[in-house]
Amino acid sequence: MKIFKDQLNRIIRLPDQMPLRIVSLVPSQTELLFDLGLDEEVKGITKFCIHPENWRRSKPKVGGTKNVNIETVAALNPTLIIANKEENVKEQIEALERIAPVWVSDINTLEDACEMIEMVGEIVRKPDKAILLARQIREKFSLIPQREVKIPAAYFIWKNPYMAAGNNTFIDEMLNHFGFENIFNTFERYPEVTLQQLEASACRHVFLSSEPYPFKQSHADELQSILPQMQVSLVDGEMFCWYGSRLLPAADYLLNLSENLHHKN
Repeated sequence: MKIFKDQLNRIIRLPDQMPLRIVSLVPSQTELLFDLGLDEEVKGITKFCIHPENWRRSKPKVGGTKNVNIETVAALNPTLIIANKEENVKEQIEALERIAPVWVSDINTLEDACEMIEMVGEIVRKPDKAILLARQIREKFSLIPQREVKIPAAYFIWKNPYMAAGNNTFIDEMLNHFGFENIFNTFERYPEVTLQQLEASACRHVFLSSEPYPFKQSHADELQSILPQMQVSLVDGEMFCWYGSRLLPAADYLLNLSENLHHKN
């Protein structure tokens, strides 16, 4: 029997020789499992696990991240379920633990993400690949120049009501790392906000994320007309909040975004 800990510091026990049959409930961690080479071992994913494309088409779906079909998971006979504290529902995780051990991540910072990659690599028996990937991510982010003057910005994740990324979120970490000051960082997690708050702030840039709310150009145009003193931009939400292997291309995307917007200022 091997003993592991997840990022909630819970004990996970797996028999040494038990074949891995994994169900992944988190899109960014599903992509990580693919990049670690676990095509055969992953038996089920959520309908929101859109990368890689061939897994999206071929792997059995177990529902959404917030509404997992417990019976569908049980029918897949998993030996390990991989979840996340924020993206999945506590009561469903507890129900799933009656089926198989559930490893739960908890990620607010870049270092949390790198540690998750290493810890997942260990439990899925791909430690060397995971350690290399985490090292590459740390090295790439360490080369990002830190800006002394940060641009005040807001990152919207939802509409009706408007919701933004606040403090203690991975998005806030990414904003700060790439030279933006989150104007809503005095609020915890994902507060409801108003355009009046935005207008009264020093905000210079408003980012409309492609997920979870699918903001479109029409939304950006609407806000731009209301907030002419700010620049409103659509951004790829995966690059701001997917905390697995997606972090490697995310570093390039975010650096390019940062350089373009700082140049305009």
